[in-house]
Amino acid sequence: MNPQRAIAAGLLAAGMLFAGSAAAAETTRAPAPQQATKPQFRITHVTPEYWRVTIDNPPFNIFGPESIPQLNAIVSALEVDPKVKVVVFDSAVPNFFLTHYDFEAPLSQTTSMAPGPTGLAPLPDILVRLSRAPVVSIVSIRGRASGVGSELALASDMRFASLQKAVLSQWEVGAGLVPGGGPISRLPRLMGRGRALEVLLSGDDIDGELAQKYGYVNRSLQDDELDAFVDKLARRIASFDKQAIIDIKGMVNKSTLPSDADIGAEWNSFVTSAGRPQAQRRIKDLMGLGLQEEGDVERRLADYTGNYAERPK
Repeated sequence: MNPQRAIAAGLLAAGMLFAGSAAAAETTRAPAPQQATKPQFRITHVTPEYWRVTIDNPPFNIFGPESIPQLNAIVSALEVDPKVKVVVFDSAVPNFFLTHYDFEAPLSQTTSMAPGPTGLAPLPDILVRLSRAPVVSIVSIRGRASGVGSELALASDMRFASLQKAVLSQWEVGAGLVPGGGPISRLPRLMGRGRALEVLLSGDDIDGELAQKYGYVNRSLQDDELDAFVDKLARRIASFDKQAIIDIKGMVNKSTLPSDADIGAEWNSFVTSAGRPQAQRRIKDLMGLGLQEEGDVERRLADYTGNYAERPK
């Protein structure tokens, strides 16, 4: 372990760190906060009505405090742009769509941020607003969508996955954590109570085939067919009347979206769980094994958390 990670792991143990075909398409970087080391999201205006947001934060597309203002800027733009009707989220990083929170960053960097327009903490606020935004949000999942990645997918209106390469998970229970971005409220609405509990309490990987069977995603497609399918669907939706899209989505939202109170309760449970000694110890152990480093842990996280009890203490 390098010295910086050793310090981080020591702080974790002390409960101080994680206490909690458009040839003319225009590509820009999402607005970034002043302290951000680099932009993590790339916006392509395929047409004025159809945007693509590509997550580009190698090597794992990890989500940290610096990600929040950038994603917030994107959702804010979607809420007010008069022309955009559909947005597709995808990834430029092989084998990863979007993964978990950055455990080397103090949780206080996130919890100290002001609440968003909904009154919720920044991350759940962004996801709730994405669900309600007057545009259709679609995720195209190729690679791992774990933790925040799964939560972004669940907050979006539609989810499509690579049959061969998609892996979804809410792995947090394996680290002694409660998920905080809304999956506890959203998953039962998609797949029923029993299957939702299986996903949340096993912390296991769900491949593209099973994700489709359970309703975690709309459908899974052959990997070489995924991009063309999502693009065709996005262009079709973008050709329709925006007010009709808004009206239809708004009425569906009324009977399907969880309340802000439920989403807020999940975030509070996440913050509480992050301060428990059990979670501190498990994250420290995972970091010692190579979490957030190039190697095996990020690619097989469910195996490492599932075998926790078998490792010597």
